[in-house]
Parts: sequence; C-alpha cells; structure tokens
Amino acid sequence: MGLFGVIFALFLGTGVAHGQQVPCYFVFGDSLVDNGNNNNIASLARANYPPYGIDFPQGPTGRFSNGLTTTDVTAQLLGFNQLILPYATASGRQILRGVNYASAAAGIREETGQQLGARIPFGGQIENYRNTVNQVIALLGDEDSAADYLSKCIYSVGMGNNDYLNNYFMPALYSTSRQYTPQAYADVLIQQYTRQLTQLYNLGARKVALIGVGQIGCSPNALAQNSPNGATCVQRLNQPIQIFNSRLRSLVDYFNNNFQGAAFIYVNAYGIFDDLISRPRAYGFTVTNVGCCGVGRNNGQITCLPYQTPCQNRRQYVFWDAFHPTEAANIVIARRSYAAQSSSDAYPIDIRRLAQL
Repeated sequence: MGLFGVIFALFLGTGVAHGQQVPCYFVFGDSLVDNGNNNNIASLARANYPPYGIDFPQGPTGRFSNGLTTTDVTAQLLGFNQLILPYATASGRQILRGVNYASAAAGIREETGQQLGARIPFGGQIENYRNTVNQVIALLGDEDSAADYLSKCIYSVGMGNNDYLNNYFMPALYSTSRQYTPQAYADVLIQQYTRQLTQLYNLGARKVALIGVGQIGCSPNALAQNSPNGATCVQRLNQPIQIFNSRLRSLVDYFNNNFQGAAFIYVNAYGIFDDLISRPRAYGFTVTNVGCCGVGRNNGQITCLPYQTPCQNRRQYVFWDAFHPTEAANIVIARRSYAAQSSSDAYPIDIRRLAQL
C-alpha cells in the first residue's frame, strides 16, 4: 500500500479525502473498471498479463490499464484505505466494504460481447450482488440492519459501452444496427437498463452514480479503422452514444422522482473526456490519439499484446491501449466525477455530495 499511497498523493494533490465517507462502495461495469472478475473465465476479454498493471503495485491484476482504474481512484477519494475487491475473490467480512462486480465485454444486453467468450452481463452482475446482499444480511443479523447499511453505500454503475462497441457497431456479428435506428436502440437499451436498475434499487441500492458512455469514436481503435487522418474523432460512432447519454441523464430524474429514498446521479464521462482530449496540455497530456501499448495504426488495430513493450512516458498518454485510458487519464476522470469542476460534469450533484446525503 506504500507505493499506492505515494502514487495517489502525487496525482491527487489536495484532492485527498480524510476519513471514510460511506460504509461501502459497490461497482458494476465493464472493462473500464473490471479488476479481475474475468481472470479465470473462458474469455478473450482479459488483462491479467504484463504489461497491463506495469504501474500497479501488485502488477497485472485484470485491470485494463497500466495502473489504477477510475473506481480505484474514486474509492480512495471516498476515504477507503484499501481498494474494493472483485466479486471473484471477495469473501467474509471483506464484502462489508463493498464489492466490484464489473466484467470486461459486459453490457446491458445479454448477447453483447458474446464474440469474446464468457463475460458477466449486467443482469448477471445484479444476481452476484443479490448473493452479496444475502451474505450482508447474515453478517449483520437481519434484513432491516442490512437495508439501513446498504442505503448509505455508493453504487457506481457504468454500463452501455459494449452495447455499442461490441454489438451495435459490429453489423457483421450483430443485427441490432439493422433492427434499430440510433434513437430506437437508445430507447430499448434504456428500457432494459431501467428494469435492471429497479432490481438494484429493490436490493437496497439508494445512492447510485450512473456513469455515461464514453467517446468510443475517439479511441485509438476507432481512429485506426475510421479516421482518415488518424486524429479526428469519428462522429458516426459518437452521435448514437450522445443520444443514449441524454436519455440516461433523464433516467436520473425518473428514479429520483418515483422511488422513495432514491438519490441517483449522472456522471458525464463523455463530456469530461471531451475536455481532456480538447485541452490535453492543461492536464499534462501530449498524446491523445495513440495507445501507449498496441499494434498497427494509432497502436489501435490490435490491442496491447502479452509482454509487449509499452511507451515509456505513460503519464503523457490519454490511452493505454486501443480502447482503455491510462491511469493518468483515469485519475482526471475520477477526480471530476467525485468533485465536479464544471456544471456539466455531474447531474444533479457529484459523487462527493452524494456521499454526504
């Protein structure tokens, strides 16, 4: 933990939080925040090999980055002195600090990412959380105590990236882009997401941060395949995502207005990332369109390979591989999600204020 603390202090400066602000932190999502749940399943979507984790104290853990993910940084900002464990390994009283259920290639839709093999879709992540809730009830003695405890926790839910990247944007493998216009697809995703989030609410979640889908059209992979100059983001990919995100922001109002005790917020990951690649030098970045580790054009045609030598100046790169941000970029995104720097970063409040409710 010593090195982790040093890294954390270096990057976060005055943003360090004192004292644990919430009893627990639960994470649902995909490869942006998976911290090892895919390591031992039959999946191509795994990152438990070098050079992944090259800047992480424990080395490769299954995190799709050179170091910390956004939820790792958020956990520290919330005052946790240890990282939240993956569902695959969390046990006993450890679960009372929270659990990470995220799974690379997972989506809102069951079929999303199936070409990559096994993964745990959002529905499966909720079922795993249901198991955790039963364990919390057993540990705390009764359902009322568990409900009271869970109502104080923060829940981070970031789904939808793969429903575009590994579904809608893959017409050769999935029929959704022929079945649905971008508007209709956003609608069906939000309808299913609403049902799933209602399940989560019914299982005790009250303080929920919904993380918007990122700028998939700006990833090294998208630039390598679709950008003539390898630098201009692909609007054909970004526009459908913006439709989804606007619906997701509205979903916050739906839950807050219709569910007793619900405190849902929307984190504008798309907008934060847009600022990061529009004004990279303001954050210390010099490379926004090339992966630190990867193969081909933009280092984005094939993602980071086992034992490949990555770039040396990782703090200057926004992207670690063909799809995922570096630790340095994750720290910027997490800091602004936790303590909004712009009124558009989070709606209606940021994670810091959500923790105080």
